[in-house]
Amino acid sequence: MQQTEEHHSYARATWQVVEPYHGAVYFSPEAHARYEELGADNRAGYFASRGAALGPASAELVIGTFYNFNPDLVHRALPAAWQAASPQRFLAARLAGIDATLHRVLGPEIGSAEMLRAAELAQQAARTALRHPQGRPLFAAHAALPWPDEPHLVLWHAQSLLREFRGDGHVAALLAAGLDGIEALVTHAATGAIAAEALRTSRGWSPEQWTQAVQRLCERGWLEQGPDLALTPYGRERRQAIERTTDELADLPYAVLGQASCAELRRLARPFSLALARELLPWAVDRLAAVAD
Repeated sequence: MQQTEEHHSYARATWQVVEPYHGAVYFSPEAHARYEELGADNRAGYFASRGAALGPASAELVIGTFYNFNPDLVHRALPAAWQAASPQRFLAARLAGIDATLHRVLGPEIGSAEMLRAAELAQQAARTALRHPQGRPLFAAHAALPWPDEPHLVLWHAQSLLREFRGDGHVAALLAAGLDGIEALVTHAATGAIAAEALRTSRGWSPEQWTQAVQRLCERGWLEQGPDLALTPYGRERRQAIERTTDELADLPYAVLGQASCAELRRLARPFSLALARELLPWAVDRLAAVAD
């Protein structure tokens, strides 16, 4: 199917609206509590629960597929997490945690007709992605997981698949652009989309490592020299090319679903995502408001 800028626009918008519904799992106190019961703190629980689809993955495999985390951070979490509990138990804890969060935040809405229809649409898109696992290792690992039965978890699992499908394509675009993990973060911060300090600390990089990456990017013409983090015209062009490639590699499930059904999915899922964002991801509230129906 030939992709157009129109496809990119509504595909990107649909992913942006539904993504908080998936992303809530990383900030879910219920999920964190279940990881702690298995003997993993929040950080180790993140790597183990998201990486568990890969099996008892090595730190190196998670570093490669997650891409932008400080390797030292991953090595502190793995393989120690697998000594605490099996990947299957982390997967079960992850699903039980988000299930509890969705029940708490959304209440009776999880059993609504709107939830059922949103789940059907998202599953249709995800099933298209399932036919194209090539070159997408983290997505392919999650694609092998069984579908849950309840609609609110079907919607969450479908969006998890679509998120990893997009993420693997984004990694490919970053590699093609010649950016390593921390350089990808620095250039993302330089777009103004998210605070540099939030990216640096959440991925475990030291101020010195961040400064070194900034200097490398200045020397390669991506960033302006000076105290402020700013892309050069060349850097803006390269970063925009990365985003275009990411969109192109992620669009197929939404293009097959179609523009009208994507609009319906956005309309149905927006209240669910907004409720979760207000509770767990406050920075995402304004972003959701900026995405048109």
